[in-house]
Amino acid sequence: MSKHLWQTIGLSGLAGFRSMTAPALLSSNLLKYHPQALEGSPLRYLQKPLVANGLKVMALGEMAADKLPQMPDRIAPGVLAGRIASGALIGATLYKVNHGSLLNGALLGSLAAVAGSYLSFFLRKQATQSSGLPGV
Repeated sequence: MSKHLWQTIGLSGLAGFRSMTAPALLSSNLLKYHPQALEGSPLRYLQKPLVANGLKVMALGEMAADKLPQMPDRIAPGVLAGRIASGALIGATLYKVNHGSLLNGALLGSLAAVAGSYLSFFLRKQATQSSGLPGV
């Protein structure tokens, strides 16, 4: 199995846990290593310092907002769609960097994000029930 397949599964799975953290990590990494494979691609914007920093701020905001009681479950349709989009972006980018198919990367990233979303939802639910603490 290829290295970028596992990178896509791991980072897109993280997008299921935290939708903005995964793109923030990817963008910071791309900024540091600046692969040539993204030149001329619509995905090249992820290599820009402003984008990398903006994604970091958004990731921090997501962590804070996720603690609010009115936030919907991570598997609610609208929230899940955002996590799927995040996973697809990560997968497409990692596959493009490694000269693979954008579509294959996006599909794999989407599936990994869905798996991560459901896994994190049920882990969080189980932890809340086991601890007796209120779930937020």
